[in-house]
Amino acid sequence: MAVADLNISTLTADEIVKMEKACRIVADVLNHMKGFVKPGVTTGELDAIVEDFILTRGGEPAFKGYEVDGKVYPSSACISIDEEVVHGMPGQRALKEGQIVTVDVGVRYDGYYGDSAFTYPVGEISTEKQRLLDVTKESLRRGIEQAVDGNRVYDIAKAVQTYVENQGFSVVRELVGHGIGRHLHEEPPVPNFVPGLLHRSRFPNAKLKNGMALAIEPMVNMGLFHVHTASDGWTVYAADGKPSAHFEHTIVIDGTTPKILTAME
Repeated sequence: MAVADLNISTLTADEIVKMEKACRIVADVLNHMKGFVKPGVTTGELDAIVEDFILTRGGEPAFKGYEVDGKVYPSSACISIDEEVVHGMPGQRALKEGQIVTVDVGVRYDGYYGDSAFTYPVGEISTEKQRLLDVTKESLRRGIEQAVDGNRVYDIAKAVQTYVENQGFSVVRELVGHGIGRHLHEEPPVPNFVPGLLHRSRFPNAKLKNGMALAIEPMVNMGLFHVHTASDGWTVYAADGKPSAHFEHTIVIDGTTPKILTAME
């Protein structure tokens, strides 16, 4: 697909205000979850807390009922542990000391969407796992820094990839960020790596403009970037079994200073 063929929407000031409300719920629920991520709690219990929080605030869980290729996601959050990269399905699995767990949440409110993810330590974690979290979070910051009017998608991608690989980790290729606004997933795709020449039609180098909203989300593996999908059809995990971290923010391009709508307190 050529850049000219992309249907990229921009938001008005009033629409951004509406979107901020959805994003505020997302940020608040992820902040709220810090008090519940601990050894012994099950991923199903965490999902129930997420859903209750969203509904209490008047939002709708954006992931619950989301359909891809005939598969319907049944939960309100994606909860991924250690080698699970994204889309982990909540259930009876209990968290253990020393793990890392990503909670990915989307909210629909008044017709607009917010999307964010945060990877939490479960109790005390290893130095290397903490470094993975720190590097992934910093790569997101560097990617967001490039989301300015006049830049292009690959500026974001290059910033993330260069930093991550310089730190000795790898960036997942099969999953990317995306536009967001009136729909959970919109154009353009936002890769965390600069695609090779043969893949640039899949990830066009779209020009960034004021009013565009993006969900930027580095997924960083401690080992190799290769991933597989589990038999549940959703959970994506690192092929080498090493831990993976995932941080995501919804941002709006606003001149030379990107506006982070899902910033946590």
